[in-house]
Amino acid sequence: MTRATIAAVLISLTACATTQATPPTQSWQQAATDNDRRRLRQWRAAFAKALQQARAGGHAAEVASEGKLLDPDAAIGGGPIPDGNYRCRTIKVGARTEGMLDYVAYPAFRCRIEAGKAQRFTKLTGSQRPVGLVYPADALRQVFLGTMVLGDEGQGFQYGRDPDRDLAAWVERIDDGRWRMVFPYPAFESTLDVIELVPEQ
Repeated sequence: MTRATIAAVLISLTACATTQATPPTQSWQQAATDNDRRRLRQWRAAFAKALQQARAGGHAAEVASEGKLLDPDAAIGGGPIPDGNYRCRTIKVGARTEGMLDYVAYPAFRCRIEAGKAQRFTKLTGSQRPVGLVYPADALRQVFLGTMVLGDEGQGFQYGRDPDRDLAAWVERIDDGRWRMVFPYPAFESTLDVIELVPEQ
């Protein structure tokens, strides 16, 4: 191989690396699938239906005890969720299909928000681990788009590849040092998933 050929190959590789390192420029609307844009638009209907199901199923006291976390209008804005480690707790509200539970609250796991090409959310522990990117949205909220990693899988599918694994949520601050992710109409189990995020001390 001549020096000129080697130089051409190196230039080509450098160009590829530069392209891969370029920060994403898409808005969340451009990045989201049609299905996820629809789910995010329907968040309030999903929230109302889920709460009605949970209360009708005998979980009114549990819903009330969560306060702002399960209040559809609790978002107070205040900028993007800070990078760092969080305790994250998932609540599944409303049964997606007959025979499923109308309310399930899981113990806290560990999650992380970190900067990179874009702000990234990763649930670090547990058998169901959402991973993906957090996009700017409006004065009150951000948008999470990602996929679900299950069991002992090492990494998630590429977003948009499998609708059953795709995830979409609104990311909202609801109190000092307290955020939530609201997932309307997830693919499995529930009508609404809510993840509470509180910074680790």
